[in-house]
Amino acid sequence: MPFVPNPVTHTSSRLLEFEALRELIAGYTSSPPGRVLVAELQPSLDRSWIENQQQLTTEIREYRRVGGRFEFAGLPEVKKLIEKSRIAGAALETTDIRDIVLVADRASEWREIVRQPPAAMRSDWTAVAALSAAIKDFTNFLRHFRGKILPDGTLDDRASPELSRIRREIEKQRRQIQDSLRGYLRKLAEGGTVQDELITIRGERFVIPVKVEQKRRVNGVVHGASSSGQTVFIEPLETIEQNNELVRLLDEEQAEILRVLLEMTRQIGDNADAILSAAEILAELELQFAKARFAEDYNCVAVTLSEAPPESPRDGCLQEPALSEVEGSMLGEARLILHRARHPLLERNLKLKNAKIVPITIELEGDHRQLVTTGPNTGGKTVSLKTLGLLALMAQSGIPVPADRADMPVFDAILADIGDYQSIEQNLSTFSAHVTNIDFISRTATANSLVLLDELGSATDPEEGAALAVAIAEHFHKIACMIVISTHHTSLKVYGANTPGVINASVGFDEATLQPTYELKIGVPGASAGINIAQRLGLNPAIITSARSRLGSQTRDVGRFLDRLHSDLRDLETERTRIKAREQELDREKSQLAAEGRKDQQAKIREMETKLGGLFRDFEYQARETVNAVQDRAAAQKLSKDAERRIAKMRREFREQFDSTVVAHATGADRGDPNAQPSLVKHVSEGDTVKLKSMGRAAVIKKKIGDNHFDVEIGSMKMRIARDDIAEVVASAARPSESPVQAARSRGIRVSLQNESGGLNMPSEINVIGRTVDEATSEVEKFVDRAFLAGMPRVRIVHGSGMGILRKALRQYLKQHPHVESIAEPPSNEGGGGATVVELRV
Repeated sequence: MPFVPNPVTHTSSRLLEFEALRELIAGYTSSPPGRVLVAELQPSLDRSWIENQQQLTTEIREYRRVGGRFEFAGLPEVKKLIEKSRIAGAALETTDIRDIVLVADRASEWREIVRQPPAAMRSDWTAVAALSAAIKDFTNFLRHFRGKILPDGTLDDRASPELSRIRREIEKQRRQIQDSLRGYLRKLAEGGTVQDELITIRGERFVIPVKVEQKRRVNGVVHGASSSGQTVFIEPLETIEQNNELVRLLDEEQAEILRVLLEMTRQIGDNADAILSAAEILAELELQFAKARFAEDYNCVAVTLSEAPPESPRDGCLQEPALSEVEGSMLGEARLILHRARHPLLERNLKLKNAKIVPITIELEGDHRQLVTTGPNTGGKTVSLKTLGLLALMAQSGIPVPADRADMPVFDAILADIGDYQSIEQNLSTFSAHVTNIDFISRTATANSLVLLDELGSATDPEEGAALAVAIAEHFHKIACMIVISTHHTSLKVYGANTPGVINASVGFDEATLQPTYELKIGVPGASAGINIAQRLGLNPAIITSARSRLGSQTRDVGRFLDRLHSDLRDLETERTRIKAREQELDREKSQLAAEGRKDQQAKIREMETKLGGLFRDFEYQARETVNAVQDRAAAQKLSKDAERRIAKMRREFREQFDSTVVAHATGADRGDPNAQPSLVKHVSEGDTVKLKSMGRAAVIKKKIGDNHFDVEIGSMKMRIARDDIAEVVASAARPSESPVQAARSRGIRVSLQNESGGLNMPSEINVIGRTVDEATSEVEKFVDRAFLAGMPRVRIVHGSGMGILRKALRQYLKQHPHVESIAEPPSNEGGGGATVVELRV
């Protein structure tokens, strides 16, 4: 929805340099459609359109942040070409078709990007996806044109089989003509008849150059002469028929080209709406890319739209609501907040001079809707007004604004009176022009408008101008529009201090250097400092002294008061900066202490984990032993209540150990106590056979290393272990180790064997050839259990080779068996792949 056009908004747009801003953004485009769309960009009243535009630019900025790019250069304006393609019988030129195909190809490329966006993007691009959803699938369309048009805009031979055939015939015919002419030239050259031994073309016919005095010696048709008249170009009789055939083929080529172009044009016409829609979407995308690049270069933010107050009623003319009605309305919902806002055009110019812009901060919300800015000339009052006005136009045009934060309502009009409107043609003085403009603004503005008045009450008698300025300010205050006024009148400063809803502000001025600081300070009025400015500009010192002496006492007092006030504000600002620096330092110290606390806590956690590690290893070992005991018993009989009671006891003991360890660690009661270690075997001597928690196997203590480490031997393997890895002493050096059955009985587990002497004649091999997988597994399970109880270190299982199914199943089962240490395939002389050797844990 376009912005409501009226003379004031157009004038405001010019005064606020919105056209110059569009030119700046247009510099980020690279195609005619994109530049046209930027030039047509206008502020809008449509809230949803503004929000969608802001969202589109935000999503494109995110796409660019992760490295996403898209090429718009070379995209042409195709609207007129598309319309021509709709006409029956029309044929587009190959260059026009190439341009249209380029648009469809770029649209297809973007469609794929939207379907598979970069994974690094932090947010979904819903607005971009919605915009791009209208791009149709051009796969079949592009396939029809692919490889048929060369980059120079001519048709490729592959455009049609007929065209390819004709061009082959043309090339063949040309070679024949050239061969004939070369032979003819050699004959003529011997008599000096030809000017040069070369072949050229005149009117699509091959000819030879002949000296003018020798032309009668050549039988043929003359097709022209050189510019000097010394040479004529003759088509010999021998090649006339050949040239005629060439011309016929060229005519066939043109007819086929026309047929192909008609077919291509028809294809474009059939897809005209889709291509036109894609072209419009690409132009809109280029606009968004241009805004995104502008926003990146000028550190812009998306605008948050606040609610606007209800419109003031109109009944033929402006009706002013009572002040109480204004105060009771929903004014608090609309807010205008700009933090560290900058004028983009001024910032660009300063960048070229390696200078930095001074940002401004403005806040108008709730009942505070009027800002009165005072201060010295050249201090930045007018720039503040222009910055606010331009950023408001940018916001409603869907453009991010250069600021750290931007909250704005949707204004129904942005009305400005800035600058000198003096006109000799219209018989208007500066004051008259201001009054005429302000009168129009006063009759147009509503509670939803933004009004900007520069140097209010100037260009006339100071006393009358001040009275008029206060009256104008009160009028707009009753309307309840948002308004920013710049002035030098003390009466307006007093009005701002005494009127609810009005805020004073001032532009900074350094009394020491007599230089403006361009800072906008909210809450305090400023001194005009006209005499100081004149002194800085080099006015005669005598005049300066005389001017100061003529100031009234009240004026001097007000000036001194404002000077002291600004001095105090500078001191407060310095103190605020110091306090802020101190707060940052305290935050750093706090973060450092927190980091140190986290390190200490992590150290305690690691210490706790170390202590609990012993408990977990002991529990794991005890659980494994219990499972083994249960499995041993299962080989003889079913699970008994004795095993259940043992597991329950273990669980209870582990819980008690775990709780006591946690409490001791939390209170620090176990700190430094070497005996406060869970389940630590105290008495271990060299030569003892111990059970290791980590491996579940027996090992022999070979050497004691300090109090808590030992060198052990497990078969042929030697290793060093810690004391907390020892689950128990299986056999001391003074007594032999027990068999598994004896060990189980010594721990109170009743083990009953069907054949107590079975261990003496226990076979070391079992044959399961011919059994099913289930039958073989059951037999092997019983066999391994009996071998383990008998204390056998190794057994052999014969299963045969066959298809390998039984071998694979048995080996997978044995790898998981708790009594099996390892399995291996024996050498070929001992069975090879038909058997498996099993090492048991004994």
